[in-house]
Amino acid sequence: MDKVNIDEKLSRIKEHFHPYLIAELNGQEIKAVKALGEFVWHHHEDADELFLIVRGRLRIEFRDHHVELGPGEMLVIPRGLEHRPVAEEEVELLLFEPRGTVNTGNIESDPTVAQVDRI
Repeated sequence: MDKVNIDEKLSRIKEHFHPYLIAELNGQEIKAVKALGEFVWHHHEDADELFLIVRGRLRIEFRDHHVELGPGEMLVIPRGLEHRPVAEEEVELLLFEPRGTVNTGNIESDPTVAQVDRI
């Protein structure tokens, strides 16, 4: 049982849209991510997804609207809902997802990270 320093974990991340596991809780993985630019449109068939912004601003686009998130704000995206994260400037965030959730959901593409490493 070790404490987790979120700032320290985020400082070790160099790639954008590449999640790293920092903790697990009741079948959920907590992942640290840095984002910049547009991610792929995707959905998670069997998993809700929680975005919690640590630093920066993130826009989550849906087909009919979008939601802007800033530091200290979070959004739960229900399973099956297509979305695309977009960061105009670098954003640091945490993701809360069921164990084994692939970052690109139903899409296999360049940013797909099938096996998440722990930092």
